Amino acid sequence: MDQYDEWGNFIGDLSDDSDQGSEADENRRHSPTVESIEALPEPDEINDMEIDHLGSSNAVVLHDDKKYYPLASELYGPDVEAMVEEEDAQPLTEPIINPIKVRKFTIVEKGEAVPETTFSKQFMVDLMSHPESVRNVAVVGHLHHGKTALLDMLVHETHDFEWDTSKPLLYTDTHILEQQRGISLKSSPMSFVLQNSKQKSFLVNMIDTPGHVNFLDEVTNSLRLVDGAILVVDAVEGVLVSTDKIIRHLVQEGIPIVLVVNKVDRLILELRLPPADAYYKLKHTIEEVNTVISSCNPDPIHRVSPELGNVGFASTEMGWCFNLTSFAKMYRDTFCTSKKDLFDIAAFAKRLWGNIWYIPEQRKFVKRNVGGECKRTFDHFILEPLYKLYGQVLGSEQGPLKETLADLGIYLKPAAYKLDVRPLLRIVLSQFFGPSTGLVDMISSHVPNPQAAAAAKLKSNYTGPLDSPLAQHIEKSDAAGPLVIQITKLYPTHDANEFRSFGRVLSGVARAGVKVKVLGEGYSIDDEEDMVEALIERVFIFESRYSVETSGVPAGNLCLISGIDNSITKTATVVESAYNHPGGAGEGENLYIFKPISHLTKSVLKIAVEPLNPSELPKLLEGLRKVNKTYPLVEIKVEESGEHVIIGTGEIYLDCCLFDLREIFSEIEIKVSDPVVKFCETVVDTSVIKCYAETPNKKNKLTMIAEPLEKGIAEEIETGRINIRMPAKTLSQHFMNNYQWDLLASRSIWAFGPEIDGGGTNILVNDTLPTEVDKKLLFSVKESIKQGFQWATREGPICDEPIRNVKFKLLDATLADEPIYRGGGQIIPTARRVCYSSFMMATPRLMEPVYYIEVQAPADCVPAVYLVLARRRGHVTQDIPKPGSPLYTVKAYIPVIDANGFETDLRTHTQGQSFCMQTFDHWSIVPGDPTDKSITLRPLEPASAQALARDVALKTRRRKGLGDNMSVAKYIEADLVAALIAAGQENLLG
Repeated sequence: MDQYDEWGNFIGDLSDDSDQGSEADENRRHSPTVESIEALPEPDEINDMEIDHLGSSNAVVLHDDKKYYPLASELYGPDVEAMVEEEDAQPLTEPIINPIKVRKFTIVEKGEAVPETTFSKQFMVDLMSHPESVRNVAVVGHLHHGKTALLDMLVHETHDFEWDTSKPLLYTDTHILEQQRGISLKSSPMSFVLQNSKQKSFLVNMIDTPGHVNFLDEVTNSLRLVDGAILVVDAVEGVLVSTDKIIRHLVQEGIPIVLVVNKVDRLILELRLPPADAYYKLKHTIEEVNTVISSCNPDPIHRVSPELGNVGFASTEMGWCFNLTSFAKMYRDTFCTSKKDLFDIAAFAKRLWGNIWYIPEQRKFVKRNVGGECKRTFDHFILEPLYKLYGQVLGSEQGPLKETLADLGIYLKPAAYKLDVRPLLRIVLSQFFGPSTGLVDMISSHVPNPQAAAAAKLKSNYTGPLDSPLAQHIEKSDAAGPLVIQITKLYPTHDANEFRSFGRVLSGVARAGVKVKVLGEGYSIDDEEDMVEALIERVFIFESRYSVETSGVPAGNLCLISGIDNSITKTATVVESAYNHPGGAGEGENLYIFKPISHLTKSVLKIAVEPLNPSELPKLLEGLRKVNKTYPLVEIKVEESGEHVIIGTGEIYLDCCLFDLREIFSEIEIKVSDPVVKFCETVVDTSVIKCYAETPNKKNKLTMIAEPLEKGIAEEIETGRINIRMPAKTLSQHFMNNYQWDLLASRSIWAFGPEIDGGGTNILVNDTLPTEVDKKLLFSVKESIKQGFQWATREGPICDEPIRNVKFKLLDATLADEPIYRGGGQIIPTARRVCYSSFMMATPRLMEPVYYIEVQAPADCVPAVYLVLARRRGHVTQDIPKPGSPLYTVKAYIPVIDANGFETDLRTHTQGQSFCMQTFDHWSIVPGDPTDKSITLRPLEPASAQALARDVALKTRRRKGLGDNMSVAKYIEADLVAALIAAGQENLLG
């Protein structure tokens, strides 16, 4: 092997002499001589020469100078930076070049994926211009009562696509969480062209709403846009907590109700009730609804009943729905083969419900049961055929079943008989009942069209004068008027990069390219800061999984708009910019907004969040801004300590917010604190002394006391029954008649506070006498005193939480004559301080939110419910059986601070047999005195009942970065402190 070098070149036999000679020859070949150096060309001549060319001359190139590969700048160009590193800085789990991610968090159908419809899209767009053929309705009800399944049934009727009938379609559940959890979390609109029993087409704009009690904010936002509601109630479970709240809201807002008693087949398949008992169960469910309605408004016009035509029966999972009229029409179409056999459908339908019996032998209706073969009409004509059809499909073999179905005019493909029972049952029943014409009849008859309902909605929701030109256009739902849109919901696109605004066109036509003014919730004619101008880029008809772009949406219809969302946080009023500009139809007219939405629940549970990587704080802030846009009732706040707080209605609500924040809007890892609750501060007694505070310049002095508000005032303010904008005489009369206030106090109400959500649960009363105070000077500083009052009630002295249920009385005011000495900088902080001191002298207490809980459980699980509640400071108010079912309903109250994990704990103790719903109900005083310094709190030990308020107050102050000292001495004057000490009243100072 010595004959070859390391590269495999032959070098021959080597000896000692030849080795020396060879080395000499090699040295001569590789050692540059004077001649060879002189023969080399100049450096600039060899820059572009290759090694082979140099080799042809006698030049020698050193190893380091050889050019085997092109330089990186030559290969990639001068604009590419090439880096040479000796160690791989990237982990093996991270790709060198990240792939392009397609972000998609909602189910979207585009292009060929959009299913064909039984109606023409152009026909749907044309119907929008005929308000008499348009209906706007929301589908509402409790969780799992079948709202989404109702829309699935209509989607199946109007859309042509393959569908696995063994699984629920959930067409309107487009969010990734909705598909994973199996519940609706967002309201989802769908527009259908449906025909009634007379083959007349209607454009029905439906909004599928969530049923979970934590997401009732989505329901109220949807109800603002519609003219009627389809209330879906489970035939077995009846009226539950969400249903109760929704019914009360519907009656209060004057929205017509169409009732659909769903899951009727549960009475057949699960409870196995005979037809006679099933009738009583259905009647009881309907009467439950009427009981809630009559408790809100006893007017019989709101009553629902099958004979009135506003109650339908359905099993949306099985694909069928009917009312008495549609079932009567089925009988006429089946048995009336000639004109002489025809009968009045309406007259027959009225005899199908109530205490009316039928004698088959005599073919006669009677009003009392005469025995024998006499049967109730609803049982004989409706329930018994339905029971028989279910029994045939479930119990018959293919041959007898095929014969039975052939007698009914139902012919199935052979493959259908090989399906499982439930898919087969759905096919048979959907063909037997046919299209949902009965539902369309109820909607078209009992829900007004947009023009007929416009006046009532304007009166209840508009904040401006009703006789203004713009209001008159809205009242007529005038498509030829100026463009006005009410926006109540923002939907992110499928990649979450932008938002689109969903609302109702109240006047004019929404078209792309129109310049509009977007008025936010904080807009007023005195403060136009919350107003921006924007351009409508595109207009769509929203169909949940797909959108139909259109050239214009006229008044009375719902639409989805892109391009105007930047300034919208929750809701907005959109008005065409050209309307009140110079030369416009409403030149110089003031613009007003629609009232902010009053929700059915409150956000009382909160968590603090921060990014795991502090450098990603900007991403977190952007994500929080988008979460705030997406969820109507979520609150995003920054505490004085700098922590960012998310406040929601419950655990599942906050869990969804955090999922959207992490996975969709921020795409970062975040740290989450333990959940805490919002508290309020209140008083239980009147201030023991008159408290006063002097301004820093010692030239003004305000005297005030605090006392509890009468029970019921705060609730009336929160529900909007009374507000500070009411005429002074009307407001005064209300307090005199209902709360026995004297004339002076009722006429001297200055403000409600704090000004959150348009009202406040504290009242500032001017109780000064003209003989003691210069009213002219006092009214010159009225606004400053009100601002100090608002500041004080927004952030109380105990732990910086809002004050609730307190009446502040201004008793005296000594003011400087010169305006310069009584400016806002002097009066506002002084008014705040005197509010604090009078508050602390009136036996202050903390208030905590309390959940109302409704538990559905079997009878043997009820003791476990009591046990779990008792360990969490909860108490049961009612424990009753559910009629016609094996379930018990347990109604209870539990403090929100102790409710975290309650549902999981309850299911553990009942082996998963119980189901509970919890929603905010009221505020309750926390046991104990938060200012009692004698209480000793031990770490890592739960506080006793009487020490709970002190424990909560101190922990809340420390979390917010406040000190432990909450003494009243910080807020009262030094001479008053000295006087109290001299009088032996040091205990009042805390």
